[in-house]
Amino acid sequence: MFSIIYDLFMILPVLIAVAFVTVAERKAMGSMQRRLGPNITGVWGTLQAFADALKLILKENVSPTQANLIFFWFGPVITLVFSLLGFSVIPFGPGLAVLDFSLGILYLLAVSSVATYGILMAGWSANSKYAFLGALRSTAQLISYELILSSAILLVILFSGSLNLTEIIEDQIHTWYVMPMIPIFIIFLIGALAETNRSPMDLAEAESELVSGFFTEHSSVPFVSFFLAEYGSILLMSIITTVLFLGGYNLPFFLSFKFINDLIWILFNEINSMRVVQEQFSYFIEYNPVVSGMLNGFVLGTKTCFIVFCFIWVRASMPRIRYDQLMQFCWTVLLPILFAFIFLFPCILYSFDSLAVSF
Repeated sequence: MFSIIYDLFMILPVLIAVAFVTVAERKAMGSMQRRLGPNITGVWGTLQAFADALKLILKENVSPTQANLIFFWFGPVITLVFSLLGFSVIPFGPGLAVLDFSLGILYLLAVSSVATYGILMAGWSANSKYAFLGALRSTAQLISYELILSSAILLVILFSGSLNLTEIIEDQIHTWYVMPMIPIFIIFLIGALAETNRSPMDLAEAESELVSGFFTEHSSVPFVSFFLAEYGSILLMSIITTVLFLGGYNLPFFLSFKFINDLIWILFNEINSMRVVQEQFSYFIEYNPVVSGMLNGFVLGTKTCFIVFCFIWVRASMPRIRYDQLMQFCWTVLLPILFAFIFLFPCILYSFDSLAVSF
């Protein structure tokens, strides 16, 4: 029973955050494009997400007469469930994960791959040419850019020598991986945009060509499932980017609690009163699980908000590209660059005797 309550306390904030990403996106884009975002429902529009969900759930569900209703309903469920399952291995702090095991990265790659089947089911079963074309586009795009993401993650594994997300975060206590791997970080962000079907890579749901893409015929609750799955994937990819490249729940070295604690000890070692302050500070931070958990969660959340803002910023700034350009960019530009780095980075690490993986 305690385990179930503990898991709910871990997952419920994630579900609420997924809802409020929609409000944050409309407010940020409204500010960037000089138009009003949601500002009426609740204080500063805070209840807009719940109003949208209630409106969509209460709408009448319309299903095509020639649709395969089993797959038509099952597709959105698969997409939503597998977009949320990835959060179970995310460490929100030391030991604060629903499922913390040694193959966390492989689990994330597997879960994100299965979500593609839900999109394919929904697009094929709707018996609509727009939905079917959108599903084919989305499937080809996701499969292509998953190769980009997995190749970038391979370089992170070479740096850390582990597939466990907590160990990868702990390995970034002194130096975040974004500093020696800035090109890989940028390529990973581009792959994350394509993986989540976000503009300028939202060709699977291009309104000018495919109406709404693979969920053209879906309404009411199935549409809400796709809607939540999209923003859940955005939040998940932002957290994964934070964990792999921005140190996860770790503060920068010069702001870390251990560094401040050691600095107080060095500067005021001879003053008894300051020594007492140092001991109390150390005890309050390190041995109070509630305080340390809240601080770790706040740090991870702040970094994730920055990546989510980058997603919104790109959508508000860049035009949509053609589908053939999207696929060509993946296979002829990003993939050769990543393969070059896959050969280059191990050579550099091996020359400095810093390769975490033994041969």
